[in-house]
Amino acid sequence: MCCGDGDCRPLAFLLSLPFAFLALLVSLVGIIIWIVGILLSIICPCCLCVTVLVEMALQLIKAPIHVMEWFTSQIPC
Repeated sequence: MCCGDGDCRPLAFLLSLPFAFLALLVSLVGIIIWIVGILLSIICPCCLCVTVLVEMALQLIKAPIHVMEWFTSQIPC
């Protein structure tokens, strides 16, 4: 598996898979929080805390990608 910057790190990719799976579970929680936050923001758009909740949920959804990128950047070829 080659990264976008041209470095090939197949070992890092394989080592990051279990952690990416755990991050995927966290992102599922993020999806649920995001849906609830969107519904709350539709009901009461004046609540600023809902906006923060939705932004946090988006970061949780992106967690598997961040985990894979971090692992592949830590282990050299």
